[in-house]
Amino acid sequence: MKPALMKIATPPVLLVDQLTVRRGQQTTLQDVSFSLEAGTDVAIIGPNGAGKSTLVQSILGILPRETGTVQLLGQTLGQKGSIPALVRHQVAYLPQNFLVDRRLPLTVKELVALGWDRLGLQLPWAKAKARKLAVQQALERVNAGHLGRKFISELSGGETKRVLLAYCLVRSRQLLILDEAPAGLDVRGEADFYRLLYELKAEEGWTILQISHDLDMVRKHCDRVICLNRRLMCQGVPETALAPENLSATYGPQFVRYHHNRHAC
Repeated sequence: MKPALMKIATPPVLLVDQLTVRRGQQTTLQDVSFSLEAGTDVAIIGPNGAGKSTLVQSILGILPRETGTVQLLGQTLGQKGSIPALVRHQVAYLPQNFLVDRRLPLTVKELVALGWDRLGLQLPWAKAKARKLAVQQALERVNAGHLGRKFISELSGGETKRVLLAYCLVRSRQLLILDEAPAGLDVRGEADFYRLLYELKAEEGWTILQISHDLDMVRKHCDRVICLNRRLMCQGVPETALAPENLSATYGPQFVRYHHNRHAC
């Protein structure tokens, strides 16, 4: 009889342990801990002011943390959150609002190329050719090949979101962090965005951490849910985390009554 093979545990893509963040005199996050397994889609939900964006920005090193540790792709980040270049290239961030100075003459191709090489250095001919091909292929995959020469300021909301997904695609990524990425789109535009996102996730094997207010989308697509209101209220599969008692603890009882009545209409 052959001995059973030992299953080697895969380390999490992201590990957050006892994270506390202060802004001025106010504690915006306190003792938050969770992990993110490879290939999963995890949603962060909670009311306005709950610290959702603060959590994401602290993970990315945009905001310093008071205490706690963050491990990203096996690398422990410094207290100020600086991310090593090798890890940084494996992570893509889509903010809630992509703001650009309309006077900036940045084309779609130039923006997507920054996802391939953020330093914007002069490259040898072979690498420059590879970057050009990667940019075009990424744009084609999100049905935005025709937008390459347009300036970013000329794009519609839906076009901008597709171009940002091309930015994520232009080189291999392991983790996508989305801060209400479809914000500003109408119902059809939001549905198109999620359809494209999950098609690409299946193809690329992305791990996703996303902030969302759309509980129906979270229930349908996400593997796990983190309920946040300055501290971790609960976490688990959607069927558990989105139970009325957990939503009530996170948002307040008035929200649960509204949400229930809205679906009863």
